[in-house]
Amino acid sequence: MKTTGTLTLIPTPLSEEGELEPRAFRLLNEAATNERENSVFVIEDLKPGRRRWLGFKLPRECVESFVLYNEHTAQTVSKELLAELQKGKNVFLMSDGGLPAFYDPGVELVNLCHQNKIRVTSTPFFNSVSLALALSGFSHRKFWFEGFLPIDSEERAKAIKNILNLKTTAIVMDTPYRLKRVLEEFQSAWGSSKKKLFVAMDLNAETEELQRGTPKELLNVINDVKREFVLIVSE
Repeated sequence: MKTTGTLTLIPTPLSEEGELEPRAFRLLNEAATNERENSVFVIEDLKPGRRRWLGFKLPRECVESFVLYNEHTAQTVSKELLAELQKGKNVFLMSDGGLPAFYDPGVELVNLCHQNKIRVTSTPFFNSVSLALALSGFSHRKFWFEGFLPIDSEERAKAIKNILNLKTTAIVMDTPYRLKRVLEEFQSAWGSSKKKLFVAMDLNAETEELQRGTPKELLNVINDVKREFVLIVSE
């Protein structure tokens, strides 16, 4: 059975004078040098994208094969990129500056990948909440940051009920050893909710794991271990 590829988000400096994060540079350089036939490099706009790529001192030979992905091309290009991923190619998504798929058309591609069981990951980014939102593929033009749930059981139950009644995406955090408990609490309050959960565990670590589904589905695949996590709740 042929293995599918991976969509990797590549955060870039906001300033053109900034340097690319070392792990991102190594990954792109290796893909552009030794895995070019199996790699697709996606940028937001041609001129700034090419300029930044060369400014990062990445192989010049790749700039002519860049794929343009922005609000004008997303609908068509998303399907084309999905087809490449399903063939086993790896796709690297970069924006003109900042985090791809965070308040960005790239969220559509991330969502499509999750729907088709394509692995999504990112090179290091300094903010776990923003990164989890980007990796979730959920709409987040507006979102509610719940943060850590209350310790008191009644207050926790009330907070979870309120989150499930929100009309916008919500972000939940808690201590690593409470991951399973949080999922069980959402399951108890779930009822006939049509929402979905996304849990990002151990972001940017070798043990990173991303899962989307209902509380019941997540409880079936997540074991009872301590994991740093960010939980996203959305329609």
